[in-house]
Amino acid sequence: MILPSKHLPQERALLTIGAAILPRLSSSVTVSALWEQMARAVPHHQAPTALRYDTFVLALDLLFLIGAVELRDGLVIRQTP
Repeated sequence: MILPSKHLPQERALLTIGAAILPRLSSSVTVSALWEQMARAVPHHQAPTALRYDTFVLALDLLFLIGAVELRDGLVIRQTP
């Protein structure tokens, strides 16, 4: 689920979703606002494979675990190396 595989397309892998989240974190944002941005970014023709909220949260968890993001005062903040 973290990486694409034979049965998991690249666009549904958590690493790919996390990579799509990071550029949207140029400033601090709430989880719900970030979710709305991500949901709007999915093209309408991909509706059957649209991003689900639980997958979005798992991708955020992965980013937190690898130290790429931090949650501070209810806002998601991108960590700088």
